[in-house]
Amino acid sequence: MKLQDIFNLSRRWLSATPERALDAAYRAAIKIKAIEDDHFAGQKVSASSVEYSASVIKVFQGDVNNYLKTINARLAEFRISRGLLIFSNTQSDNSSQSIVLYSNGFDNSRELTVVEKLAFIDAVTDKYQKAAVQELEITPTRPLRKGQKNNRLIINKNNPSLALNQSIDSKNAPDPSTETITDKTSVLPRSFMRTLNRIKQEIDPKSEDTEEDVVKKFRKSRNKTAISIRFLLILIIVPLLTHQVTKSILITPLVQKYFEQHPQQVLFINQDLEEEAFTELRHYEEKLHFKKMIYEDFELSEFEEEAKLKQKANELSEEFRGRGINAIGNVFADFFSLLAFGGIIFFCKREIQIIKSFLDEIAYGLSDSAKAFLIILLTDMFVGYHSPHGWEIILEGIARHLGLPENRDFNFLFIATFPVILDTVLKYWIFRYLNRISPSSVATYKNMNE
Repeated sequence: MKLQDIFNLSRRWLSATPERALDAAYRAAIKIKAIEDDHFAGQKVSASSVEYSASVIKVFQGDVNNYLKTINARLAEFRISRGLLIFSNTQSDNSSQSIVLYSNGFDNSRELTVVEKLAFIDAVTDKYQKAAVQELEITPTRPLRKGQKNNRLIINKNNPSLALNQSIDSKNAPDPSTETITDKTSVLPRSFMRTLNRIKQEIDPKSEDTEEDVVKKFRKSRNKTAISIRFLLILIIVPLLTHQVTKSILITPLVQKYFEQHPQQVLFINQDLEEEAFTELRHYEEKLHFKKMIYEDFELSEFEEEAKLKQKANELSEEFRGRGINAIGNVFADFFSLLAFGGIIFFCKREIQIIKSFLDEIAYGLSDSAKAFLIILLTDMFVGYHSPHGWEIILEGIARHLGLPENRDFNFLFIATFPVILDTVLKYWIFRYLNRISPSSVATYKNMNE
């Protein structure tokens, strides 16, 4: 009797599994629909539906993702359990109705059929599944998983948490606004593929590139250009303003106050400034002796000469004290400028991706001769045989700006290593990327360089 009871209980549980699984999926779909009706005016849960902050959108999208996972799991359970029931002929007494009519705890006026529940679930979930296919955006900076060398990570623009890995042929890959040129490499040259695609679109009567699509593409390109230029200006102006404001308002007054309280201890901030001041004072003293010996009407007593030398020494002390204050102010102001620059980079990752795509389009959109010319110009300027003189000037300017003593050994070591590293990186970039993206540019570069 116990075995029979256990068998009957198991059979009843199995016969109720499709109903239980479908009800769970239906309840999850109702919750998604409730979120849409209450917070997104009946539209899809995305940033384009309503104007919520990014944090609020992420919370709602996280809930929707959990409900979608529940729906997928419960529908899979529904299909498997229903197939087992049909295969095993294990059905309840009202089997003609149990698979067609399920009780609904949300609308007591009538019972919904399986078809109606599935239709409701599909109506709720289809918009998110379509968004994962139609509103795709490639993020080339994401690393691929193991075994996915031919796959791309595709991310929904409105819901970055809904990701889909698909195997995409490079010739049929979508062309999102933030995809960079370096991610569009293929076996054939890009110009050849663009020409074939353009001819195909022009002769195809069913081409989707209508006038409205062309206008949308133009507006998209214009918006990307405006965002890129504005962000470039922000990257330049904000650190400069931060440097000037912090230096003039905060740092310089504090340093001047410290110098006034310690006039003897902080006259020179490094030995180079001290040596420069002594050299200039000796030069002034020799100049006075020279004038005294050459010009007969130029007569100075020892007392007058000492007074002039003392006056010159005071002028030099004030001048070099000001240079020391300026150098110390530059050190702290540069630190605040770097913080401002790093903050912009950290909080504007989307703009960084857009500007990267914008600069790639400009760089790779140049003609082959223009690319070769720029490469030769930059290499000769920074890693050429005459570049050490330029690097010496740059290093001396940086040391003077920061108030550091000039170190000839460090300068020579830097010049002997850093241009070599730059040259190696540039050659690797030409071999690894430019040779695949634009082989004609590499051939033009070699011909011009020879």
